[in-house]
Amino acid sequence: ELFLVLGGTLEMEFRDRTEVLEAGELIVVPRGVEHRPCARRGEVKLLLVDPRDMPNTGDAATATVAVEI
Repeated sequence: ELFLVLGGTLEMEFRDRTEVLEAGELIVVPRGVEHRPCARRGEVKLLLVDPRDMPNTGDAATATVAVEI
């Protein structure tokens, strides 16, 4: 997944660290790496790009189902 911060401050939590991203910065999280994006300092505007086959929760059993519009 690619997270591009357009506005605000995003904290990306990993098991061993937290990365803080400001507007204009991005982070790529490899497949299978546990992570949790957090907006602790107010609203964050971001662009998220992830693979088509990736469930939004990382687990197909708990993910929302994509629908074609």
